[in-house]
Amino acid sequence: MSEDEVEIPEDHPRYQSLLTRHRIEEGVEKGITSKQGLIAEGRGEAFDYLLGEETTPSADEAERVAAAHLLLADHPVLSVNGNVAALVPGELVELAEVVDADLEVNLFNRTEERLQKIAEHLREHGAEDVKGLKADARIPGLSHERAKVDADGIYDADVVLVPLEDGDRAEALAEMGKTEIVIDLNPLSRSPQTAAVPIIDNIIRAIPNITEHARDLQDEPRAELERIVAEFDAEETLEAAERQIREGVAEREREQERKRES
Repeated sequence: MSEDEVEIPEDHPRYQSLLTRHRIEEGVEKGITSKQGLIAEGRGEAFDYLLGEETTPSADEAERVAAAHLLLADHPVLSVNGNVAALVPGELVELAEVVDADLEVNLFNRTEERLQKIAEHLREHGAEDVKGLKADARIPGLSHERAKVDADGIYDADVVLVPLEDGDRAEALAEMGKTEIVIDLNPLSRSPQTAAVPIIDNIIRAIPNITEHARDLQDEPRAELERIVAEFDAEETLEAAERQIREGVAEREREQERKRES
């Protein structure tokens, strides 16, 4: 954690929001996050505000299911873009270690320099092996840079965690038959709509929570993990998140009305 982050009191009502903004700004300065990432973060923050800036019960359930999927997988891969690298580098490395997953850098605004900077950033946070630099395979149906993947990484994976994902790549990965776990704060976005496990939560909360669930579940028999996965209802999770957002909007409208009346 940087000195600036330490100066933000943890009891500040906007602590997590300020922390997230700082990490994205720092990511841009380091060259690992694109300027477009600033816009994406702002959009996500608006949804998080409506969700109450906390992990909802439906999101927590989805995170537990995600942990079960990763533990059951033959070859799990955690996909990393610029915002993800800026926000949760150490947390991703820890999750990868717990579930024995590969880390792979995948970028829309792809340059060799950014790839190398993100890979080095992950290594600075404890990663030993980072994939995505070879790009010796392509995801079918995509014409942009996010189609480029490692043959022994995302291309070969059976379960892929794709946080803060582009919708078209999420759809393409699903068409390849991969089990997708998507972290996104907008339940109406294409990415969670296509996912086997949509997690509507802030990635800063979601990744550590998945790791915690994985630690709790890692000694469970395979049959129990399979039961957890089988009982999950993705559509119900998305509906619960949308209800939470609508209630958040209604609550803020009531607050504004009370202020006008006082």
